[in-house]
Amino acid sequence: MSQVATPLNIAVLTLSDTRTLAEDKSGDYLVSALEAAGHNLAGRKIIPDDIYRMRAVVSEWIAEPGIQVILTTGGTGFTGRDSTPEALRPLFDTEIEGFGETFRQVSYAEIGSSTVQSRCLAGLANSTAIFCLPGSTGACKTGWTKILAEQLDSSHRPCNFVGILLHGKQIHS
Repeated sequence: MSQVATPLNIAVLTLSDTRTLAEDKSGDYLVSALEAAGHNLAGRKIIPDDIYRMRAVVSEWIAEPGIQVILTTGGTGFTGRDSTPEALRPLFDTEIEGFGETFRQVSYAEIGSSTVQSRCLAGLANSTAIFCLPGSTGACKTGWTKILAEQLDSSHRPCNFVGILLHGKQIHS
């Protein structure tokens, strides 16, 4: 994989009541993918699907000026304690509606109509991008390879998120 033109500092948060670091294949994938692209791992945690713990960790990372992107995995479905949208949407200054729409569009080719059960979402908060992916490794691969790898690469045209995250403005060519 080619290296991105401008490396970003990216934190990875796995939301699960059952996974440990040793079993976190989705988190492992995201760390490997972001590092292979030339980005820096700025933090990594695994916490239970608990609205207030999610908000606490993400709020701390949003307030950290050295973190430009937060990737979460898990908690975007409709079962059990899945509550990532309810936990994190209130933290967004601006929601990135196109992320969830695009994720469901590209994942339809892989999982068909089951994609309607994904409540993945994204937003901007304090010049930090937050992308909430489903918990499966396949979904994390889809989100990274089909959307995030390009949108977190400053050389991707016609636009990407790097200018917004580093300078507060979008760069178009």
